[in-house]
Amino acid sequence: MRGLFARLRRSVHPRWVALSCAPAVVWLLADGRAVAGLGAPLDPVTISMVGTTDLHGQVHGANVRGGLALLGGYLANLRAARDADAGAVLLFDSGDTYLDGIESNLSEGAVVIDAYNALGYTAAAIGNHDFEFGAVDAVRFEPGADRRGALKARAAQARFPLLAANLLEHDRPLDWPNVRPSVMVEAAGVTVGVVGVMTHDALSMTLASNVTGLRVTPLAPAIAAEATRLRAAGADVVVVAAHAGGYCTAFAAPHDLTSCDDSAEIFDVARALPAGLIDAIFAGHTHAAVAHDVNGVAIVQANAWGRSFSRVDVIVSPGARGWGGGRAPSTVRTRIFPPHEVCTWVDSQGRCAASAATGSPATYEGLPVVADAAIDAAMAPTLARVRELRATPLGPVFDTALPRGSGTEESALANLFADAIREVAPGTDVAIGQASGPGGLRTDLPAGPATLGALYDTFPFDNLIVRRTLTGAELRRVITTQLRRPRWGGRAFGVSGMRVRLDCRDGAYAVDVTRASGTPIGDGDVLVVAMSDFLAARSGVIAPEAAAPHAAEPAVQMTDLVARWLRGRGGRLSAQQFADPSRPRWTRTPNAAAGCTAD
Repeated sequence: MRGLFARLRRSVHPRWVALSCAPAVVWLLADGRAVAGLGAPLDPVTISMVGTTDLHGQVHGANVRGGLALLGGYLANLRAARDADAGAVLLFDSGDTYLDGIESNLSEGAVVIDAYNALGYTAAAIGNHDFEFGAVDAVRFEPGADRRGALKARAAQARFPLLAANLLEHDRPLDWPNVRPSVMVEAAGVTVGVVGVMTHDALSMTLASNVTGLRVTPLAPAIAAEATRLRAAGADVVVVAAHAGGYCTAFAAPHDLTSCDDSAEIFDVARALPAGLIDAIFAGHTHAAVAHDVNGVAIVQANAWGRSFSRVDVIVSPGARGWGGGRAPSTVRTRIFPPHEVCTWVDSQGRCAASAATGSPATYEGLPVVADAAIDAAMAPTLARVRELRATPLGPVFDTALPRGSGTEESALANLFADAIREVAPGTDVAIGQASGPGGLRTDLPAGPATLGALYDTFPFDNLIVRRTLTGAELRRVITTQLRRPRWGGRAFGVSGMRVRLDCRDGAYAVDVTRASGTPIGDGDVLVVAMSDFLAARSGVIAPEAAAPHAAEPAVQMTDLVARWLRGRGGRLSAQQFADPSRPRWTRTPNAAAGCTAD
């Protein structure tokens, strides 16, 4: 009790005047209102808020950066600092959390939640790629399987809420276990409200079959409505975890936006919000960095893949609570930190170093950073199951690696996928496989015995295979439309049963298509074409009568199908079997190689 009164006496807020020296005093606010209270307002409280985003399942570090156990070491040091000054640490994630790392893919994100629970996350937003596991693996091919089942399973596993204030299901707020628009938490006596949102076009950047019936509403109105409710419920501080972001390259001066993309979505959101309603936004989605003040809102974002974290310190000077429940308004200010790399060793510039030979041990908050063994222990049971799955042999031995390609040339690995797609489904004439290079296939398939883990490394997504009956003209339009999409710019695809010649006509990409034998495919020729459900949904040019799947079309996930095909094929394989320079499946004219200038 003596400590409490000592703390009460240490600080007198300038907006308060004591009317009595009795133990129960009355404090007079500057506007003339009187509030009965115990004493002076409390000392300022520092809440250090840390953000991660776009982890994409990368639970372990890569290239001397990242790793959730090492992140735990940084958090331990920060928590020790806040324990020393009676503050607190809150931890947020801004979405795209599970998909990509093979350990996460094969556990449908469970290993990430294992780690996040141990790290003590406060809340996490949902990102567009968080829908892509679809149904829970055990039932994903059963009729009526919930196409959002895997995400709901991760929400149920989490000891923190998943937030999505601007996501509706059948035009109603989500009614999923442990998923809500916002949450309120108490930290060192401060009430913090947290709102979660996702980018406006999130549902167009994921598997369409997994988000049927969902709708994303505009971010700023959703944040404003939820934040207003949180303020009315007593929130001293309101922050947002947003799977929407920006891009900046300089972080020394938070008010200097000259290095930033000033038209970034999250900047527009901050400017659209009423002044003072939101204190900080933890951004994501763009895989870039931000550490800036926009319209009085601290916006931070820490790149991707767990290689860095963002931080905002929120300093709250709370008014004293009165005997009758009255309370003076709190004063809130923020301190924005640049993104901080997660490193074991650092060089003289503070950047990650490869080893002790080129750097010194990383420190944070004045203490050495030591990876948190409890995080590794939390992940261990799931990782053991994943290792067993990864080692599953598929049969063939690859004499050479199968490269994914750069994106411009034909890819042996992309063609392998296309061959598997075409040959597994009887009656299929031609197949369109994955795009080569970055953004399509994730890595090369290495030489040596084929394993399930190596295959899943190349393509971690849960795309299904579908077949469509198309005319030759429609087939060309499907391919051409995809080639003209922004950021694809003539990207090569794996193909099977046909050959594609890419040209540039009138400043736009166009294709000529023949059968594998070289026989032209006429506009009126009818073919059964196999492709991913993602490509089928995004092409936008398939005739309505061809849009429905074939009768009794089996629901087969692409990588499962390729694994089945490899098991049946066996033997020894090489890159030349799938990309023979003497008989290329994908070529481009000199005009196309130079690049097209018009959409």
